Amino acid sequence: MNKKIIASLLVLTGMLGVAGYTEVKKEQVAREKPVIGILQYVKHPALDAIHDGIEDELAKEGYVNGKNIKIDYQNAQGDQSNLKTMSTRFSNENADVSVGIATPSAVALANTISDKPVLFSAITDPVGSKLIKDEQKPDKNITGVSDKAPLDDQLKLMQQFMPHLKTLGVIYTSSDDSASTEAKRMIKLAENAGIKVKAYTITSSNDLNQTSQQMVANGQVDAVFVPTDNTIASAMPTLIKNTNDAKVPVFPTVDTMVEAGGVAASSINQRELGTMTGKMIVKNLRGEKVSDLPVESIKKGTVVINQKQADDLEIKIPDAYKDAKRVDKE
Repeated sequence: MNKKIIASLLVLTGMLGVAGYTEVKKEQVAREKPVIGILQYVKHPALDAIHDGIEDELAKEGYVNGKNIKIDYQNAQGDQSNLKTMSTRFSNENADVSVGIATPSAVALANTISDKPVLFSAITDPVGSKLIKDEQKPDKNITGVSDKAPLDDQLKLMQQFMPHLKTLGVIYTSSDDSASTEAKRMIKLAENAGIKVKAYTITSSNDLNQTSQQMVANGQVDAVFVPTDNTIASAMPTLIKNTNDAKVPVFPTVDTMVEAGGVAASSINQRELGTMTGKMIVKNLRGEKVSDLPVESIKKGTVVINQKQADDLEIKIPDAYKDAKRVDKE
C-alpha cells in the first residue's frame, strides 16, 4: 500500500512539474512578443497625429499590434496623476520600450523607468527638461525626437503676412517647459527685429478664454504667436473664437493648429515626428542601444496656410507663399 501511495505521489509530482514547465514556456513565448508602451499627455489632433505616425511606421516595418508586438497605448487626458500611474503600469509590465508623447509624458516615464529604453516624441527642449544632458550622446536610457520649430522662419513669415506688424501677442502655458522655451525664444527674436511684444501666460485651458480676450481687447496686439503648446492646442476653438471676434490673426507653429484656425505657420509636421519616433523604436528593437541613437529633429519646416482664415481676416497671401500647402478644415 505504501509503495502504491509513493508511486502515485511521484506521478503527481511529475505532472505538476510538467505543468509548471509548460506555464514557464508559455510566459517565455508571450515575452517573445515585444511590448511597446505609448503614453500620450492629452488628446488633440497634433499629438494624435504623432501617435498615428508611430503605429503606422511600426506596421510598415513589420511590427503589427496584436500580431508580433503588443502596443499598450495610454492617454493621461492632461492629468498629472494619470501620468504617474500609467508610467508605473509600463514599468510593472516590463515594457521593452516606453514612449512619451509630449514633455510631461516623457518626464513621467523618465522618473519611473531606469532599466529599459524610454523614447520621447515632440519635446522642444530635452536638455532643458532635464531628460538628457547631451542630444548627440544620450548618457542614460533616454533619447527621442525633438519638435523644435524653425522660429526664424516663423518670424519672417509673420512679417511678410503682416507688413505693418508692430505689436505681437505671445500666449503660452507657463507650466509647459517646451512651450515656455519656444515662447521666450520668439519674444527675443521679435524684440531684436524691432517688434514690441506682449506676453500672456495661462496655467490651464480654463484660463484661456479670459486671458485671450484680454490679449486682443482694444487693438492691443496686431497678431498672436502660439508656440508648440499642448494645452492651447487642445483648446484652439476657444482661442480662435476670441481672436476672430477681434479680427486678430493667429500664427501657431503646428500644422494641425493652423488647420484649427491659425492663419499660417512654418510648421513641423506632427505625423512625420511620429514616423521618426517609430523608426527609432524599430532600431532599438533590432538591437541598437539608446546611447547610440542621438536625438533627431526635423531640420526644415513646411509652410502651411489656412486660406479660409486668411480670407476671413482680409489677409493677402504674399507671393512667396502662393504655392504653400493649404490645410483648411473641411
